[in-house]
Amino acid sequence: MAVQVYKSSTKYETFSYLPPMSAEQIRQQIAYCINQGWNPSVEHSEKEKAMSNYWYMWKLPFFGEQSVDAVLAELEACHREFPSHLVRFVAYDNYAQSQGLTFVVYR
Repeated sequence: MAVQVYKSSTKYETFSYLPPMSAEQIRQQIAYCINQGWNPSVEHSEKEKAMSNYWYMWKLPFFGEQSVDAVLAELEACHREFPSHLVRFVAYDNYAQSQGLTFVVYR
């Protein structure tokens, strides 16, 4: 049996192999990160540079942010400012000193 190539659009992170998330699912992922005590952040990048390790940070991480709506508003503001860029949500885990979760919200 031969290995088959996964035929789909460009993949940017783990969730991109799943069907697109609904607005409610995005909200639940952000709420999970906040409940874990992780610090939300928003990043963006040109599509042609998306595979780079370095994305532009939209403002500073939202240290201590407890409002999912505030994070969603910042994701939307970044998308309005850079409509042709990919916009992703990042949650930083202070304890592990790393990203706890990352996913693209706007393609």
